[in-house]
Amino acid sequence: ACWKTYVGRSETDWPRQGAINVLGSGLDAAKHHEDALSVREAELAMKRRLGASTSNILVVQTNLALTYQHLGRLEQAMQMQKDVYFGRLTTHGVEHTYTLTAANNYAASLVVLRRYKEAKSLLRKIIRVTPRILGETHEITLRTRKIYAQVLYNDPGATLDDIRES
Repeated sequence: ACWKTYVGRSETDWPRQGAINVLGSGLDAAKHHEDALSVREAELAMKRRLGASTSNILVVQTNLALTYQHLGRLEQAMQMQKDVYFGRLTTHGVEHTYTLTAANNYAASLVVLRRYKEAKSLLRKIIRVTPRILGETHEITLRTRKIYAQVLYNDPGATLDDIRES
């Protein structure tokens, strides 16, 4: 019903833009991931056509990456998370909450693909920054440490020192 209310409006109409986002989220939540995919892709194309800010495009790309993941399109999900991470890094720098969150998302997607060496390299870049910027008990700090421990523990090429560190 939400989408039908706004579909006839111009793409530049912000309630219409919000409605397409809500539609994509609702379809994902209802596990209609194929339908969510076409909505997410349409939303991204619309944002690009309208010249949306880099930050807004990165949000849509993050949502699209999650939809790819739900569909088992893990390589595409990882590539999109990588693009988002580097976009955040360029836009906000390493010491920003958005960048640290994007790094965690990218690292988690690498772990799913068992690309431990790449995940370890990425996490080592942020593992000391996160608690310094956000604090020892912040959710992102704890998530970074959890993913890093998973990488060290699950990597078949892990050394004894890696396992101890995990």
